[in-house]
Amino acid sequence: MPLIPESHRDLLDADVATLATIGSDGRPQLTEVWFLRNDEDPERPVAISLSTARQKTKNLRNDPKCTLFVLDLAVPQRYLEIRGDAEIEPDDEYDFADRVGHKYGADLRSFDPEGESRVVVKLRAERINAVDMRR
Repeated sequence: MPLIPESHRDLLDADVATLATIGSDGRPQLTEVWFLRNDEDPERPVAISLSTARQKTKNLRNDPKCTLFVLDLAVPQRYLEIRGDAEIEPDDEYDFADRVGHKYGADLRSFDPEGESRVVVKLRAERINAVDMRR
């Protein structure tokens, strides 16, 4: 099980990350996402709240392979890349979405189209690249 080194754990508190999923045409789709660190499960170090209406959610349901990329905005030569598989769980009551909304000062319900709901996407890490090009 790959683990995030202590030198890069602070990046799990970043404001945004880039989520890469695989589209139905086989090409990557990249999207900026809000996320929370998941300290309870080191194999799944991050979790994301997504609307069921979004293309990235559909992509992950078709192919769970994904990458989360977090750039250190203060030191752009430093970044964290988590490659793995998405595990999708329903969040019909918005319990996790409310936690994400608390971090970002937003009500995620207001972002979702009528009749849609939310899911929790936990990224099960298969490979972690913690890079600091200053060294």
